[in-house]
Amino acid sequence: MPESDRLGVQLSPSGNKSDLVVESCVFCRIVKGELPSYKVYEDEKVFAFLDINPICEGHTLVIPKEHYENIFEIPDDLLGMVMSAAKRLSVRYKDRMSLDGVNILSSNGKAAQQDVFHLHVHIIPRKENDGHTISIQNFGKDGKELKTVWERLKS
Repeated sequence: MPESDRLGVQLSPSGNKSDLVVESCVFCRIVKGELPSYKVYEDEKVFAFLDINPICEGHTLVIPKEHYENIFEIPDDLLGMVMSAAKRLSVRYKDRMSLDGVNILSSNGKAAQQDVFHLHVHIIPRKENDGHTISIQNFGKDGKELKTVWERLKS
């Protein structure tokens, strides 16, 4: 039976707390084949499958096979591979589904409404007048706020 650390958190057989996260992560379990999915793409590092709660036909999730919680943790080269796969799938979908566009979205962190804490990129196929909207309120319309933010963020 696995041991517990001094705070009572049960450790995996390897003694690594992060193994527990991977063992319970629904996306890691999909990659391992422990849970079913409708896979649309796979390579050595990336896996993509249809979202089980789609907002439209073809709504797809693209993930790294290795567990990274969000964009703040994933190595740049692997993030590039995830985005490259998202692009390839988007091009395929555009042709096969006669799309007018796609939304590529990724929520990172609880405050950004991330719901599964394994980095994932949504491909949301779009057609003109499909009735879907993505709404984010504008910030700094008069330019004053933008200059202040720019001063803080520029290199």
